[in-house]
Amino acid sequence: MDSGSIVHIDYDLFNAGTEKLIETTREDTAKEHDLHEENRTYSPMITVVGGGLLIPGFEAHLSEAEADEEYDFEIEPEQAYGERDANKIETISQNVLLRSVRDPNTLAIGAPVEIGGRTGILQFMSAGRARIDYNHPLAGVTLRYVYRIVKLVEDREEKVQTLMRMNTGREDFELEFDGDDLTMTLPEEMAYDQNWAYVKFSLVTTLRENVGVGKVVFREVHEPRVIDEEE
Repeated sequence: MDSGSIVHIDYDLFNAGTEKLIETTREDTAKEHDLHEENRTYSPMITVVGGGLLIPGFEAHLSEAEADEEYDFEIEPEQAYGERDANKIETISQNVLLRSVRDPNTLAIGAPVEIGGRTGILQFMSAGRARIDYNHPLAGVTLRYVYRIVKLVEDREEKVQTLMRMNTGREDFELEFDGDDLTMTLPEEMAYDQNWAYVKFSLVTTLRENVGVGKVVFREVHEPRVIDEEE
């Protein structure tokens, strides 16, 4: 699969050592392993090949993959989330822990906690001390992926809409191409999105690299507000 390709991927992720399902995009697989979430919409993951959005081992395998083929392979920790690092396990005062969380009643062994801007897992709490593990939950784990590229996005407008959805969570943009130049009319609500000012600059680079657009114009339209008159 060429670098820069925009693809939809169905996958199942397992702990290779235990064969326990960790994550899946397929509803049937979730039901089979008793991990089904009623309020979740199961759909393929969308990513840009070579975009650095995935762990290195998956990125490398994806670069050699073909659409509509099922792959089943393993990724060692060094190409996934790294080996476990004992230096990332810290013991702190229980008082420090209690002052750092918004609601002490939510504390539970095995639950995530945020201390000083870092998120870890509470491993132990007793006798005035608490132990926090800041390793990634999948550090040291060999992963097994079963996946298939179910769609390669090839239409230019669909590529733009897909990238916009990936970066903003929206897809209600109006697009107009003039050769390679792109004018995009934004939903009015985007003008009040504080994150938009930061997102749009990286989006221009992404659109140029993955869609080949030239000039990019973001167009805002503010319609007059209509006040209903009481009869």
